[in-house]
Amino acid sequence: MDFELSDDQVALQDGVRSFCAGRFAIPVVRGLADVGGVDPARWHELADLGLFSLRLAEADGGAELGWADTVLAFEELGRALVPGPLVWTHLLADRVAGAAQGDVVISGLQRHDPSGLVEHPDVIGLLAVLDDDGVWGVDPATLDTQAVGSLLDPLTPVARLTGPLPQGERLGDAADAAALWMQGAALTAALELGVAEAATDLAVAYAKDRRQFGRPVGAFQALKHLMADMFVRAELARSAAYAAGVTLDDPEVGSIERAVASAKVTAGEAALGNAKTCIQVHGGMGYTWEIDAHLMLKRAYVLEASFGTRDDWADALADLVAASI
Repeated sequence: MDFELSDDQVALQDGVRSFCAGRFAIPVVRGLADVGGVDPARWHELADLGLFSLRLAEADGGAELGWADTVLAFEELGRALVPGPLVWTHLLADRVAGAAQGDVVISGLQRHDPSGLVEHPDVIGLLAVLDDDGVWGVDPATLDTQAVGSLLDPLTPVARLTGPLPQGERLGDAADAAALWMQGAALTAALELGVAEAATDLAVAYAKDRRQFGRPVGAFQALKHLMADMFVRAELARSAAYAAGVTLDDPEVGSIERAVASAKVTAGEAALGNAKTCIQVHGGMGYTWEIDAHLMLKRAYVLEASFGTRDDWADALADLVAASI
């Protein structure tokens, strides 16, 4: 496995990072809470950049890139805390007309998800449902839901299902559902990696700027250790997330399930651990609304529950290891 980025991949990553810095700066992201996290105009800009059609064939308006490239792009989306059901819309862009162009926003869940939570219920045009029999598209207008008033992440509004989930229109078979679950977990790990990196950058920048006893607080050994741990967690998550993308592109290099499970566990730990440590580095200020660390922590918790929790994937990883002994 070669994790050295090509010139094209570096250009892709730089391009997405530059776009996010210009169109999804933190003040803009904070303001999106007023519109449920998804502004149609900015969502179309994401589509125009090609983020939902990266893997589509050129004949279909896509860039015909692979999963490893897509992981790089989603890493930058996570770093910028870009809100919205990015993963679901990307995954279904080849099956749902208008998704690649930004005309249809797609959220999703597993049919037997005990939480019964639907993300971004007011802006989605389709709810993707995965179960043992396949992939189904459900019209949000047919759902019985109740809005959840107290949100974990103000940029991720959710509603709870209060009635049965309709069967919906078939979009794929059981194998498609299993593949989408793996792919979605890999892209979610990439988002978590981006959050972990953003938290590290924010903590380091503050530690260099904040002075105490005539010195930057980052010069104190206790904070150096905290930030060194943040860096290590992010780098481990990067290796695992990139490995998942490479394995999805070429399953011959290893087990897809093992690579994705490793990525989801490692990136989830990095996102939550680094966001918490970023708050700690900021001290009392870290708990205030004005410091962006709380947005990172809240997003990390939301992503933790997306496409399986760390516990779910740790159990799957343990089963794979036991089966190989």
